[in-house]
Amino acid sequence: MSEADTSPSSASPKSTVRKAADKSARTRAREFALQAIYQHLVGRNAPVDIDAFTRDLAGFHKADSVHFDALLHGCIAEAEALDALITPRLDRPMVELSPIEHGVLWIGSYEFQHCLDVPWRVVLNECIELAKSFGGTDGHKYVNGVLHQLASQLRPVEVAAAPATRGAARKPAP
Repeated sequence: MSEADTSPSSASPKSTVRKAADKSARTRAREFALQAIYQHLVGRNAPVDIDAFTRDLAGFHKADSVHFDALLHGCIAEAEALDALITPRLDRPMVELSPIEHGVLWIGSYEFQHCLDVPWRVVLNECIELAKSFGGTDGHKYVNGVLHQLASQLRPVEVAAAPATRGAARKPAP
């Protein structure tokens, strides 16, 4: 596990906001990738144009450009396959998802499949933080539910080996 994926992150206005200087290069790459994927989903802009535009944005030089490339181009290239993975876990039609939730789910699904150096819990946490930062009020809860199911499917050994999360092993009421 790299340092870039272990630092806590929170951009929710109600919690302690992490300073931009504290963000890892991979966290920044995910943020820029989400913005780029949003342009693809909403504007149907060409990936090469989105890529060039995004690289010119302030702060991009602090992002992990290799991870950004993998996420942006990988998610767009595998859009149909990613949607096929995601759709059975949705409680509504894909067209009813916000473009932010859709993009975050692409990023999480892609990382589960192709970024095996990133632990599944890190992928899950980073995607929840993306949804909190850029999405609607409770979008992060929805993203959490869908990606948790996908983690069990795409990384079953890693998920099974993970210790139970807080609250999962509660004692039954007397």
